[in-house]
Amino acid sequence: MVRCDVCGQALPAEEVARRPQPPRCRRQPLCPLCASGCAELRRHMETSRPQPGLPRSPCPEAPPECPFCGEAAERELEQHVRERHGHLLGAPGPELRGSSVCKGGAATEGRKGTSLGKGKRETERGSERLKAERRRWKYLPRSRTEDTPVQRSPPGFACPQYALSMKANNPGNGEQLYECPMCSLTCTNLQILEEHVDLHLEENSFSEGGNIRDLELAQQLQTEEDKWQRAEEEKREREEFKKLQRQYGLDNSGGYKQQFLKNMEREVNRGRMQPFEYHKRKADMMESLAFGIDDGRTKTSGVIEALCEYYQNENKDVRRVWLSAGVDHFHSSLGDRGWGCGYRNFQMLLSSLLQNSLYSDCLRDTTLIPSIPKIQSMIEDAWREGFDPHGASHFNNRLHGSKAWIGACEIYSLLTSLRMKCQIIDFHKPTGAMGTHPRLFEWVLHYYSADNESATKVVCTSKPPIYLQHQGCSSQEMQKLLKQNSDGTNLKLLRKFVGSLKEKQYQIVAVDGVLSLEEKAARCRASQVLTSEKIP
Repeated sequence: MVRCDVCGQALPAEEVARRPQPPRCRRQPLCPLCASGCAELRRHMETSRPQPGLPRSPCPEAPPECPFCGEAAERELEQHVRERHGHLLGAPGPELRGSSVCKGGAATEGRKGTSLGKGKRETERGSERLKAERRRWKYLPRSRTEDTPVQRSPPGFACPQYALSMKANNPGNGEQLYECPMCSLTCTNLQILEEHVDLHLEENSFSEGGNIRDLELAQQLQTEEDKWQRAEEEKREREEFKKLQRQYGLDNSGGYKQQFLKNMEREVNRGRMQPFEYHKRKADMMESLAFGIDDGRTKTSGVIEALCEYYQNENKDVRRVWLSAGVDHFHSSLGDRGWGCGYRNFQMLLSSLLQNSLYSDCLRDTTLIPSIPKIQSMIEDAWREGFDPHGASHFNNRLHGSKAWIGACEIYSLLTSLRMKCQIIDFHKPTGAMGTHPRLFEWVLHYYSADNESATKVVCTSKPPIYLQHQGCSSQEMQKLLKQNSDGTNLKLLRKFVGSLKEKQYQIVAVDGVLSLEEKAARCRASQVLTSEKIP
């Protein structure tokens, strides 16, 4: 198929060979520059160029007409010719649209950043072809009503800023040079300049899109960073929580029985215990747990009697001494070492209450010192009665079979469930210099001396010992100092001065009387929100 040079109609090649005249085109087109009719419009457009001062139209007031179809195109003649009849003007092919050639023959990169040719020869050949194809596009009339030719905006580029700021320079050799309004680069013709400016616009568009993509990437990275930080924070919190669980015996690693057997096996492996002794102590431990009674291996009796004799006969620097009622000392064993101090102090307090007839009715079901697992079960029974529900939830209502630490609140709930009148006194901050607690000593002195006025140096009162608790442990220093046959030298070390108690907080549980059933029920209801007496 062959395309008509005038109207662009496609004709068979055989018909073109048979007929020497131009095929089937009867209309003679008019030149858009000089309005004259011509048969070979393309050659006429290449050789004819408008000169300054040449009249464009015999009728300036009339709207311009298309020289090809005769339609009135008003001021959009150029756009009309390009859209409707661009193939007649020999418009450049698509293979040249991806690059532009500026002065000096340098090829600028297209949208994808690739040059026209991959070598010097291809670059030169593309530059010459582009110049030849673009030569006819140097001038086009804005409209037929204008008297002088003006420089037109490149095809497809309608930016007013570009049309106003574009300048044509004449270097003196007759060649028109055009300056880029965006980078001041000089180009040899308008079409090349159009290609060059299009690259600027594409670059700006790409940069804006890149900015958007950069923003999205930054937001994505920030989201991932926040997610990673949250994951690390959650991981750290889980590790700290597990550490606290292990510290306070809430990690489900077993209780008294498991630790007792494990420590005895370790002693056998180290050669500190014979196998027959291991089996004997294991049998005794299993029997003790079955009956819920402490085996008495860690008990030391006669503590108050030894203190009374020491202060009456040997110590000369003390004026008055008040001692509690008789008490037995219990220290930790292989089964509760590291976590059982609260249970052992309760055993010491209970050993004194069992010797006092005032509390015999409250302890009629407890005639012997219970073992640690039995004490755990007794605290769970107090929770089931309704005492201290908040504290019970802290342990998930379960103590038996664990190594959980207990404190003043659990001891208060247990004693109150046994109908014993007790109170919690909270020395929540130091009251003396250098973090000491002189108010604590004053309270203990008043507790024992209030109803026991006597002229003797040593006064043995009927009040039971107090339960003293500080952060992480309750006081049981005697386990390090007392032996079955203790002497006055070790007893002197039991004495505590104001400067030796420097913990941030201390709590005391003091027993003083018996509750009726109504008072027990009232205290059970009040323990829904457990309170204490704070000093100061």
